[in-house]
Amino acid sequence: MNLTLLLAIALAIVHIGAKNLLFLDSVPRNCWLSMAGGVSVAYTFMHIFPELSEGQARVEASALNGLEFLEHHVYLMSLLGFSIFYGLEKLAKTSRQHQVKMGRGDATSDQVFWLHIISFSLYNALIGYLLSDPEEEASVLSLCFFFIAMALHFLVNNFGLREHHKRVYDHTGRWVLAAAVIVGWAIGRATIISHEAIALLFAFLAGGIILNILKEELPEERETQFWAFAAGAGVYSVLLLII
Repeated sequence: MNLTLLLAIALAIVHIGAKNLLFLDSVPRNCWLSMAGGVSVAYTFMHIFPELSEGQARVEASALNGLEFLEHHVYLMSLLGFSIFYGLEKLAKTSRQHQVKMGRGDATSDQVFWLHIISFSLYNALIGYLLSDPEEEASVLSLCFFFIAMALHFLVNNFGLREHHKRVYDHTGRWVLAAAVIVGWAIGRATIISHEAIALLFAFLAGGIILNILKEELPEERETQFWAFAAGAGVYSVLLLII
């Protein structure tokens, strides 16, 4: 079986099985979740961001129709990814507050739930696509580093989504997000897009990762473990520098 398919299936399993890791869902925040966040951020800063400069050069040299307006703005895609997921987070919190006031429980409305899930499904599909990109001449080691960073990132995202959506996430949401990874992988195997477009997708992903990690680590009520976050970021950074 193709290695990238196995990795995509493993990423899907993270969403499906994370609900059983009840020891991670605690306050103060479990050190393993903070460490997972540190690993994801380290991968973004040490691997994805450096590739953006190369991607910027590719976009500038590209003659593809429709990319001219992004000639000098690959980093705007990172800002777009950051902003979109920031907006989704604020919307989810506002919805929960409204639901509590209406006596409907501390969970988002159905409309916000589906908006959140559809958005994260596209996000997961993007990760699945990038994992399977047939144009990417990635070594097995590079694929494994990408997989580890994204698996830990999914673990952090999973607990954030469960906090917002409660039972409906466990019943429906996690399965949709798991399927999205496989769908993204399948699209990646069936289609080929340009290196320039891949650079833009990576830029969007970088912005999304940063926001989704920071929103979990920064709130004071999380009582997060800075030393664990720093250790995860530090160790993974060293590993990325070695390879």
